[in-house]
Amino acid sequence: EVQLVESGGGLVQAGGSLRLSCAASGFTFDDYNIGWFRQAPGKEREGVAAISHWNGNKFYADSVKGRFTISTDNAKNTMYLQMNNLKPEDTATYYCAADQRLKEAHFMDYSGKGTLVTVFS
Repeated sequence: EVQLVESGGGLVQAGGSLRLSCAASGFTFDDYNIGWFRQAPGKEREGVAAISHWNGNKFYADSVKGRFTISTDNAKNTMYLQMNNLKPEDTATYYCAADQRLKEAHFMDYSGKGTLVTVFS
């Protein structure tokens, strides 16, 4: 059974950094594409970042390029989202996701319960 559990959210001042973690079980990163998406109150889900398991290519939403970095620790079966230079508009619940087919993260078949990130100015 695929399971994803996020952690690392919190309250941070604009310009600060956070690193989100996602512990994965029931699959390996060699076989699944993975990613992060977010949903702010009253807004639609937005894919933030993704990694292709075929070639390791990374994809980012324009809104986070240059500020967010997706990575994995395959030995721990854990994925990360390093978020730097955070802005109030980054405030959202962040979810990690996985799918055997490469899609934008908010369309992936499996996701966790989310972790809340709040950025104040």
